[in-house]
Amino acid sequence: MLINRQVVADKIASYLRHQITLGELVDWAERQMMEGELEAGDAAVVREVLARLGLADVRAFGLTWEDCEEMLRRLGYVAKVEIGAG
Repeated sequence: MLINRQVVADKIASYLRHQITLGELVDWAERQMMEGELEAGDAAVVREVLARLGLADVRAFGLTWEDCEEMLRRLGYVAKVEIGAG
């Protein structure tokens, strides 16, 4: 699978929606850094975001909502929150 901005943004969104765990996100990012084929036009920013995601399970780095917002912004996306009655 070719890894581009959309693929990485979708994976971050899955994490924010609690569809995958932080560990799964980190594992995925690490695998893509080692084995993934990055789309040429997106390679620099995608590599940078994947590297940051790969460190998210290290206590000193962690992963905050703001981190996710910033990574999505760098990928060309905006995070929006929608709240509804439970």
